Amino acid sequence: MSNVRTPDPYPGWLSPEDLHEARQRLPMVYVEALPVRVDTLGYVTEIGLLLTASDEGEMVRTFVSGRVLYRESIRAALLRHLEKDLGPFALPQIPPSPVPFTVAEYFPSPSPSPYTDDRQHAVALAYVVPVTGECTPRQDALQLSWLTPDECLSDGVQAEFVGGRGNLVRQALAHVGWGR
Repeated sequence: MSNVRTPDPYPGWLSPEDLHEARQRLPMVYVEALPVRVDTLGYVTEIGLLLTASDEGEMVRTFVSGRVLYRESIRAALLRHLEKDLGPFALPQIPPSPVPFTVAEYFPSPSPSPYTDDRQHAVALAYVVPVTGECTPRQDALQLSWLTPDECLSDGVQAEFVGGRGNLVRQALAHVGWGR
């Protein structure tokens, strides 16, 4: 969420001014998804990370993320953002029961939460979503990299995440039993 923006295909739902005003008064609800490749037993073999430039021109790693629209189901929001960020042929496998592996609270200022977003207070439902198709990164991403779990946990890659997202990757891997 912090400084990593994707062009909104539904820009009319709130004007930029109304969105700014809402962000000053209300927590925003987001979905975040770590796209993964799995082997025949269902073990995670790779994680898809987007590489993009922050507003400050720094190269940062991120993953699928976006707001839940008014009257939109969590399942529909996940599918919409996965298709928007990974392309129409990613073939995400939305879980039958969309229960997040964690709920991340982002704050614009220091808080007990490890997650920050300088724009707003946001609540993000975080998921691990297998994808089986061809993925092409979103318009504002420079590339989509498929990294092994060990590579994602390396100090170098962890340092490239913003807003505490490296913590989410560690939590996601623990959730799927990595390090067994």
